[in-house]
Amino acid sequence: MPRLLVLNPNTTAAMTRAIAAAARAVAAPGTEIVARNPETGPASIEGPYDQALCLQPLLAEIARGERDGCAATVIACFDDPGVAAARCLVAGPVIGIAEASLRAAAVIAGRFGIVTTVQPAVPGIEELVVRHGAARVCAGVRAADVKVLALERPSAITYRRIRDCAARLLREDAADAIILGCAGMSALGPRLARDLGVPVIDGVGAAVKLAESLLALGLATSKRGSYAAPNLVSAGRGGSARAGGTGRAIAADAAPTRRRTTK
Repeated sequence: MPRLLVLNPNTTAAMTRAIAAAARAVAAPGTEIVARNPETGPASIEGPYDQALCLQPLLAEIARGERDGCAATVIACFDDPGVAAARCLVAGPVIGIAEASLRAAAVIAGRFGIVTTVQPAVPGIEELVVRHGAARVCAGVRAADVKVLALERPSAITYRRIRDCAARLLREDAADAIILGCAGMSALGPRLARDLGVPVIDGVGAAVKLAESLLALGLATSKRGSYAAPNLVSAGRGGSARAGGTGRAIAADAAPTRRRTTK
C-alpha cells in the first residue's frame, strides 16, 4: 500500500485537515494519505515573502516523509513552493498542485481560468503558467480578494466572492473551465462546478491522482541533471550530512527557526 505525503506548507492545522479530506476523497483504496504541515513558518502563503519563509521547514518535512516511508509527495500550495528543490532532495515523485492542475486542465478544456485568493498571489501564478507552457490556453488569473485563512471556515460572502470571480473568468475572459488557485478552496470545488456549469479543477485531487499514476508506473525522479541529489552540509559545529541521492539525511542542526503560530 503506497504512502503519499500531502504537505501543507503553512502552519495552519485546520487547513491541513481540510486538505487531507480533499486528498482522501479521491485517493485509491490502497493509498494511505499522510497529511502534515511544518511546525514553524508562515500561517498562510500569500506572496513571495511567505514562500521564502516556508521553504526550509517545508524541505525538512519532505525529507522526514521519505524517512517515514512516503513514496511520493504532494506540495499543497498553489505557488508550488520548493518543488524543484524537493525533487533534488528525495527519490519519489514530488508534485505541486499548480502544475498538476495545469496538466489536467489542458486535457479537458481549450481555455481555462484560475481564481486565486489575493492580488499579490497573481504574478507568481502567472509566472507558473508561463513556466509550464500553458500561457496560450490560460484565459487569465484573477484574485477573489479572499484571505487564505478565511478559507478555514468559508462564509457565504467568501463563497460568493470566489464564485463571482470565477464567473467573470468565464464571461469576460472566455474560459471553458476553472482552476482553484489555492489548496484551501478544495472543499468548494463540487459546489462551484454545479453553480458555474463547467469543470472545476482542484489541484489537491489532481496532484494525488497524478502521484498515484506515477507510482503505479514505477516512475521516480531522475537523479541525472536538473534534479541530481545534493550534498547536505549542516549549518552548525562543522558537521555534515549527505543525502545519498534520496534525501535520507538532513542536518538536524540546520532546522528552521522561523516564527511559530498557534495550531
